[in-house]
Amino acid sequence: MPTVKSKDGIEIFYKDWGSGQPVVFSHGWPLSSDDWDTQMMFFLNHGYRVIAHDRRGHGRSTQVADGHDMDHYADDLAAVTTHLDLKGALHVGHSTGGGEVVRYLARHGESRAAKCVLIAAVPPLMVQTPTNPGGVPKSVFDDFQAQVANNRAQFFRDVPAGPFYGFNRPGARPLEGLIQNWWRQGMMGSVKAHYDGIVAFSQTDFTEDLKKISIPALVMHGDDDQIVPYANAGPQSAKLLKNGTLKTYKGFPHGMPTTEAATINADLLDFFKS
Repeated sequence: MPTVKSKDGIEIFYKDWGSGQPVVFSHGWPLSSDDWDTQMMFFLNHGYRVIAHDRRGHGRSTQVADGHDMDHYADDLAAVTTHLDLKGALHVGHSTGGGEVVRYLARHGESRAAKCVLIAAVPPLMVQTPTNPGGVPKSVFDDFQAQVANNRAQFFRDVPAGPFYGFNRPGARPLEGLIQNWWRQGMMGSVKAHYDGIVAFSQTDFTEDLKKISIPALVMHGDDDQIVPYANAGPQSAKLLKNGTLKTYKGFPHGMPTTEAATINADLLDFFKS
């Protein structure tokens, strides 16, 4: 399997297919690069080079006990882009991956990047604080951690069957294959990485990171996102970005890159070509 070593010696698995301008995908918690299958195939067939990695502790990357924070995630992404000597890259991050992309660009600069896209992403800050009253109460994330630690297998069955893809909405038709694939990806990873990752995606404040990004940025968010609520995420990130554009999707769920792939892929392609 192709891997690159991070600066602290962790093996990061990645996929690298095709040629042309590189599109780099950063996945959400607690998944893997496999969550980008539809996008990888679409953009490969449109003449792009497509790259996706498994975050440390996730998928096929090393199940290390430490380093499950946004700085390490960003440094691991930098290790991939440097190893592959990417130039003019188009970075796409979903959910936690959106935070990873933001921290990467702010921490490592934009010299290798052309544009970025944040899809249903966690920035600017998910958790509720005195200065972020619209955030999600910390008790919600504490409960997530308890469920991961005590019955991860069942929790990872319940999340995609319910709020992640919006299958709990009236009239929705749950797709068992998507649910099982989500479970499969999650269970490939380390429980420690997933436990610590909840703190990383919920408590990291990306406000100053967003302000540092000057490349064109597209913020895509569904207004029926039950995982990363719309009002405190997408619109706020777009305001903080120097060159940000918000695109709102009525009724789309958190997992819209999968359930609404045709729409999302077409809009990504338009943005890349603009």
